[in-house]
Amino acid sequence: MRITVDQEKCCGAGQCVLTAPQVFDQRDEDGIVVLLDAAPPAALHDDVREAAEVCPTTAIQVAEKA
Repeated sequence: MRITVDQEKCCGAGQCVLTAPQVFDQRDEDGIVVLLDAAPPAALHDDVREAAEVCPTTAIQVAEKA
């Protein structure tokens, strides 16, 4: 799994941080997403997929490895 985020799309809702705090954080000044781990371990993949699904602006992209 490889994750990318589009900070320009992010509205700072924070759902990603609530869903996968080991992978996502937010900037203190404006709440915009910060990617902590672009290639998280398999144990976190379900949480990351859920975070991408609940993102209101689709700022999180998940690429599954084949």
